[in-house]
Amino acid sequence: MAREIVLDTETTGFEPREGHRLVELACLEIEDFVPTGKTFHCYIDPERDMPPEAQKVHGLSAEFLRGKPKFNTPDVVDAFLDFVGDAPIVAHNAAFDRTFVNHELGLCGRVEIIEHRWVDTLVLARARFPGMANSLDALCRRFKISLADREKHGALIDARLLADVYLELKGGRERRLELAPAVMAQAAGAARQASYGARPRPLAARSTADERDRHAAFVREVVKSEDLWRKHGL
Repeated sequence: MAREIVLDTETTGFEPREGHRLVELACLEIEDFVPTGKTFHCYIDPERDMPPEAQKVHGLSAEFLRGKPKFNTPDVVDAFLDFVGDAPIVAHNAAFDRTFVNHELGLCGRVEIIEHRWVDTLVLARARFPGMANSLDALCRRFKISLADREKHGALIDARLLADVYLELKGGRERRLELAPAVMAQAAGAARQASYGARPRPLAARSTADERDRHAAFVREVVKSEDLWRKHGL
């Protein structure tokens, strides 16, 4: 099955070359465009202040982030790289997330994640809906994906929304129908392999005692005399 990682980040600003840092990182595993339930998520101490404009977007204060693990700790960088593995990474406006992730990897002496591994859903959306608003919010509204649980931007909830958007961009309900036969085949195979014992509660008889007596008489008097077979030339 095709394994991909949907990724989203929150930061202190727009440009790491100006000293801005990651403050939240979330990854969600999908296989054949369907979430598996496996996620990676962490808050990160940026070791700097939080600009008010950024805090308005994601709601993460410097006080909240102080004492959280730094990116270069094994709980963040090693766990992140282990989770991602060699899978393609799906992100909305991927250049933004890639720049920050690779900046943090560079600061701790790790190899950057090369560009061709990134799938940009903004590029996919612009190709499908040229000239239209293609923000994550706009795409969720267009595809009727609920934003009810989202009060502010958060990396994990945005990754979950993006996974739904990505499925729609790759075919949506039609794509689910393509996957359905494979799922049904797996279920049928499992059913064939299952062993069946006696029914724990036998079904109640649907014939009456009189019907059963008449059937027994028919078998005894007609079938055993072979009259039934003679009628069919047997």
